[in-house]
Amino acid sequence: MTEEIQFYLSEAEESMQKAVQHTGNELSKIRAGKASPAMVEHLRVDYYGNPTPLSQVANIATPDARTLLIKPWEKNMLGEINKAIKNSDLGLNPQQEADAVRLNIPALTEERRRDLVKQVKNETENGKISIRNIRKDVNDSLKKLQKEGTAEDAVRDAEGKVQKLTDAYIVKIDELLTKKEAEIMTI
Repeated sequence: MTEEIQFYLSEAEESMQKAVQHTGNELSKIRAGKASPAMVEHLRVDYYGNPTPLSQVANIATPDARTLLIKPWEKNMLGEINKAIKNSDLGLNPQQEADAVRLNIPALTEERRRDLVKQVKNETENGKISIRNIRKDVNDSLKKLQKEGTAEDAVRDAEGKVQKLTDAYIVKIDELLTKKEAEIMTI
């Protein structure tokens, strides 16, 4: 197998790993009725005129399964954090305390759980599409190599390996889906 083919295969695997990681990160932002710092750490707050991720201006803790406690490193940030949470699509009502913001995570209704499962399925489908696009790009590159004179058998073997990688990473995304779906549907 030529060096170029090996390069494309390792590039494909690395890209597919990143697609699975990205899907996992996106799924962690979907709340499953339990408090998780990942729900809010991506929110942007106005920090001296710059939109800054919440995780860079405050400590985010989970004192219990249904509560998030956000303690800013500077007290003057309480109002900005409050505003960012209210303006977000989380649908949570922050309670401002003396030196922190407390978020109580309400229990999910059955209908809301089903909506979240649909959202999770959409995210995982996007991950699968990314993996399939990577496969298509690598196969196109392999076909170019074949036109440039690489042996047809070597290209065909490489395409088989790309398909095996694709199948393996789609299984990983399906596992993420199953895990998150179970997490959401568990009361």
